[in-house]
Amino acid sequence: MKKDNCIFCKIANGEIPSKTLYEDRNFRVILDLGPATKGHALILPKEHAENLYDLPEESAAEAMVLARRMAATLVEKLHCDGLNLVQNNGDAAGQTVQHFHLHLIPRYVGDGQSINWKPGSPTQEELEAVRKTIVE
Repeated sequence: MKKDNCIFCKIANGEIPSKTLYEDRNFRVILDLGPATKGHALILPKEHAENLYDLPEESAAEAMVLARRMAATLVEKLHCDGLNLVQNNGDAAGQTVQHFHLHLIPRYVGDGQSINWKPGSPTQEELEAVRKTIVE
């Protein structure tokens, strides 16, 4: 179901104009208005889900299949050197619009962008404690 006050619901359902790259009955793919690089696109489901945790499994699977297809198109048409898929959930993870969306960010050698983190160095015991917490 659409959420009336959600800007991404309005964009995904055509109520607000966008630079649409692809549309089907469940999704719209648009160019990001504040792109990290040339061709930075967003996959938006037409049905509202605040984040990945709220997205129905079928929609999550469809989003990834669509991401694969769109990534291949972006690489072919833009001749980029790589591509990042980014999906943020919650404020702490950088989610700024509370509607599930998947970023497709074409990467170019020397583009000045960085999607990295500082690797930690947990002990085997710490890793095992985390593993147990998750699976038990």
